Amino acid sequence: MVWGRLVLGAAALVVISAVTRTPLPGDPRLWGHLLAVALLLCVVPFSLFAWAEQHVSSGVASVLNATTPLMTVLVGMAALPQERLSRDRVAGLLLGFAGVLVVIGAWNLTAGGELLGQLACLGATASYGLAFVYLRRFVASRNLPALTVATVQVVLGGLVMLVATPFIADPTPILTGRVVAAVVLLGVLGTGLAYVWNTAIVGRWGATNASTVTYLTPLVGVLLGVLILGESATWNQPLGALVIVAGVVVAQGRLPTIRSKLRHSRGGRGDRIAEHEDHSI
Repeated sequence: MVWGRLVLGAAALVVISAVTRTPLPGDPRLWGHLLAVALLLCVVPFSLFAWAEQHVSSGVASVLNATTPLMTVLVGMAALPQERLSRDRVAGLLLGFAGVLVVIGAWNLTAGGELLGQLACLGATASYGLAFVYLRRFVASRNLPALTVATVQVVLGGLVMLVATPFIADPTPILTGRVVAAVVLLGVLGTGLAYVWNTAIVGRWGATNASTVTYLTPLVGVLLGVLILGESATWNQPLGALVIVAGVVVAQGRLPTIRSKLRHSRGGRGDRIAEHEDHSI
């Protein structure tokens, strides 16, 4: 799965870069930084999620994936000078951790494949958190085109998997039409094009804001898991997801902004409402 995602994603990005004549960087140190990003943002988390989803449902995996912003905040406070410890961040991290405990059903945990799968999902999001901060600190400041960064990053990840082929080719995977189609979609869209957009967002909005894309993951993962895979969703999964997202909102200091917008919307009528709507459009 990981091999297919990265090799196909790399092929798609190389074709796009060639068609658009996007140059590749010549600084060997930058390639070294992008190799680290490729491992942290692609190889390690993809591998952990692929293994984990043999033991947990796609719904649980997608909900736990929403902890990525919390992991990014945690790593950012340690690695980025501007990401300082604050009351909001501590409260948000604690709230998010409580949400994780709700999702995994901490009151009913037993050692086994399911618990290990959930821990693997959290290990993957921790790797994402490290990657977002590393990308922000060592790569984003160079103001390179997003396509350039994404291409080098995914190509390096693909090369790592090609080198690892002799070690992961046994047992030989069974390639049905559905499997091939799924891997192609994950590689070309979910790994190739998605990482171009991801890199652009990190450069413009910052590491923590970019990681909030995982807000959508629980909704999509749980819904499609139920509708397509026939998975069952327990009450603690959506509740835990809400607690995790609330923790992210608090940790990022968005609560005062939300309150301010609510007060503004309640206090205005007529022209002010129309003006606000025009601005939103």
